[in-house]
Amino acid sequence: MTPRELFEVEDAALAAQLFGQQNQHLKLIEKKLGVRLGSKGTCLHLSGEKPQIQIALRLLEELCALLRDGMPLYPTDIDYAIRILSSDSSTNLKDIFFDTVFVSARKKIIAPKSLAQKKYIDNIRQNHVVFGIGPAGTGKTYLAMAMGVAALMRKEVSRIMLVRPAVEAGEKLGFLPGDLAEKVNPYLRPLYDALYDMIDLEKARNLVDTGVVEVAPLAFMRGRTLNDAFVILDEAQNTTAEQMKMFLTRLGFGSRAVVTGDVTQIDLPRDAHSGLLHAMDVLDGVPGIAFSQFSDVDVVRHPIVQSIVQAYQVAERRVLNSGRRGRA
Repeated sequence: MTPRELFEVEDAALAAQLFGQQNQHLKLIEKKLGVRLGSKGTCLHLSGEKPQIQIALRLLEELCALLRDGMPLYPTDIDYAIRILSSDSSTNLKDIFFDTVFVSARKKIIAPKSLAQKKYIDNIRQNHVVFGIGPAGTGKTYLAMAMGVAALMRKEVSRIMLVRPAVEAGEKLGFLPGDLAEKVNPYLRPLYDALYDMIDLEKARNLVDTGVVEVAPLAFMRGRTLNDAFVILDEAQNTTAEQMKMFLTRLGFGSRAVVTGDVTQIDLPRDAHSGLLHAMDVLDGVPGIAFSQFSDVDVVRHPIVQSIVQAYQVAERRVLNSGRRGRA
């Protein structure tokens, strides 16, 4: 006999928010968890496999708690909540969704959307150097930028440094028009985009023009000492071991660094060893340095991105296993 449970919502207004327009939230929960949800008034009847029903009940309790505290509910929030509770059903969603990192100029609340993101944010708060490692779309750079901007606004640091290696991925820099700064600017564009998404455009440009926010290629860091700064090194998988050491030893008093990268997207020449992989080995266990690992379940972009990441991971494992069989 199919297990069944009952969930009672305390009032009609809360039920309307929880169920969504034309029950769209309930339909999403059904699709994601593989359960059946039948509504009658403020009552929900759940049926399906017992483990999935237990997750659904916990999800409904947590979503009601978020709604009571004034959080608007969107389909993406439900998707994130399902992923979180599927990983750890004891998680209090308020501890994650209400951990506001920054509120953008357009009143957009930037907060973690997964357990890994929450741990990442906490690591940045508690350590001098944090490595965020994982696939595209997991919020590594965006959250680091939000933490940096928040620290600047609270006057915990006096400037933000946004750094990226300008690695040629199929296109030679020498053939691009302009001087070095103009040639590497396209590589730095994603950092500008994240900055302009958080701060009013005019204010952001003023911060860049006055040097309070500096966006620069990694090569420009040599010989510098960075005091009282929040420093972000993006695309760190494309640094060499020597470049990574050079970057990390630029940190001065009152500075913090966040290093982000995806070890599956290395564009270095085949004979060059990634500085990110090297740092993961050399710096593991060093006090004041933390590593945050992300996976495809932490992807917070368009849902198709998660499917793309998973498909590539399957293909890469297939190639790896094929190579092993070939050497046997």
